[in-house]
Amino acid sequence: MKKLRVNLLFSIVCLALGTARTVLAQKQDLGVFDGHGDIGAVLKPGSAAYNPKTHTYELSGSGYNVWFDHDEFHFMWKRMKGDFILYTRAALVGKGVDPHRKVGWMVRSSLDGKSPHINAVEHGDGLTSLQFRRTAGANTEEIRSKITGADVIQLERKGNTYTMRVAKFGEPFVTEQVTDLPLGDDVYVGLFVGSHNKDVLERGVFRDVRISVPAHDGLVPYRDYLASNLEILDVATGDRQVIYNVPKSIQAPNWTPDGKTLLYNGDGLMYTFNLAKRKPTVLNTGDVKNNNNDHVLSFDGKMLGLSSGVKELGGSIIYTVPVTGGTPKQITPKGPSYLHGWSPDKKTLVFTGSRNNEYDIYSVPSAGGPEVRLTEAKGLDDGPEYTPDGKYIYFNSSRTGTMQIYRMKADGSEQEAITNGEFHDWFPHISPDGKWIIFLSFLKEEVKPDDHPFYKHVYLRMLPISGSGQPKVIAYIYGGQGTINTPSWSPDSKRVAFISNTAENSVSPIEK
Repeated sequence: MKKLRVNLLFSIVCLALGTARTVLAQKQDLGVFDGHGDIGAVLKPGSAAYNPKTHTYELSGSGYNVWFDHDEFHFMWKRMKGDFILYTRAALVGKGVDPHRKVGWMVRSSLDGKSPHINAVEHGDGLTSLQFRRTAGANTEEIRSKITGADVIQLERKGNTYTMRVAKFGEPFVTEQVTDLPLGDDVYVGLFVGSHNKDVLERGVFRDVRISVPAHDGLVPYRDYLASNLEILDVATGDRQVIYNVPKSIQAPNWTPDGKTLLYNGDGLMYTFNLAKRKPTVLNTGDVKNNNNDHVLSFDGKMLGLSSGVKELGGSIIYTVPVTGGTPKQITPKGPSYLHGWSPDKKTLVFTGSRNNEYDIYSVPSAGGPEVRLTEAKGLDDGPEYTPDGKYIYFNSSRTGTMQIYRMKADGSEQEAITNGEFHDWFPHISPDGKWIIFLSFLKEEVKPDDHPFYKHVYLRMLPISGSGQPKVIAYIYGGQGTINTPSWSPDSKRVAFISNTAENSVSPIEK
């Protein structure tokens, strides 16, 4: 009898463990979110799913509307406190039934159907708006965007101020704002779909979902840092993938010519990052251990140029070292000297140097030797980079009062502007096939022309190498300094590596 009881107890335990395993095995992967469910008394239950292969979220939802004094829709959410920036590229699926079916971001005080809330939304007919309810059960208010058909939707909170930034992918944001909307510090943040028809389920797909926590007002630049996401961007589609994140500052990824490795700086050291293993390794740079984000690979990928701070010599000094590591060779005798480019034949380096209190672009033999000043205009000249054929150097200059992209011949002649000053444009990088340039654009309302700070709203924009046409936005980023200071194209000219930032790296998980 005792043996029978033991066997029965063992069977019950095994059954319980098996059930637990089944429950765990069936636990849904929700990506960055904590949960999902229908809000209000919907007639047809909705659903939500995350696809880890495509890094997309798909929601279905019904409900009469998100309007008047109560709401009905499907919501995929996470709890958050404090400030945040919500970003996605969103699209409704199919033709749909009602022109006011909805897809977008929402922030709610609670999951009750009458909760105070705000949402940034695109309707089925293209209407794009910022909708909000100030108190429980109050009527919904609306601010309509100046554009329609936005598929890029960003909603940002700073205190009780909510800012909607929307765009048709490839174009700059258009902004609307609501102030003095106290939804509480602890809120539900997420994606939603509503059908505007209680008898119908509508579907929405969300890609490149990012939830960033911005820098607090008291952050001291170059002393305090946010977490970093290492991302890869497909230039043709705009799709982004987070391949690595770390709760400290890493900056300026370079791509090796074999396509297998990235190099970046962090904590004054240089790292190689194996793309197959998703693993960083410290690169030996001898006693040169105060490296900043102005580091560049030679075109053949065999040599690495470094910029490293040496206080006794006036600041950043340029060195070269084999890409496999070793003892660096000092190139510039004094600082500040910030390296940005190698000539294709490896014989010449171009850098930004401060000489006589004026920042200009200089060239210097890569083996060491006399410097040659290439620019003389008043204002900051920075970011020089050779074209793959070695005939031109692209750079950025604030000589007209706004930071713009310029080009000149390799000897410094025929300097001409490429961008028109709509934004402050920095760090032009030429694709290996010589067809395109990408560059970083800061908002004029956030930065001065001669500054490129950390932790701002920035764009990656792209132009044909000729400079013809309007630049296309290929990424909408929270970043800035360190995002893409140095050449970051993949060798096939199809992808770009860059850094985005957040105060909590847990809100941007690595995508497999």
